Amino acid sequence: MSKKLGLNIGGRRFDVDVEDDFAVFLQQQMKKDFNIEGNNDLKILLQAYVRRNHELFLQEQRIEEITKKLEI
Repeated sequence: MSKKLGLNIGGRRFDVDVEDDFAVFLQQQMKKDFNIEGNNDLKILLQAYVRRNHELFLQEQRIEEITKKLEI
């Protein structure tokens, strides 16, 4: 089953359908990055995108470090 999550960006409403188990996680993350009840400008969207990609970058670095340690 899926759940619909929505966000207002630049005065437009965007809705996405996601699976229930992912919906709870995504909704919590969206609350951290966006104004869920109001409008978000494009700058907020870009900042959230950069922040999440930085987190992914750090995760990849940690994974590589762990993998190298396991190979020894």
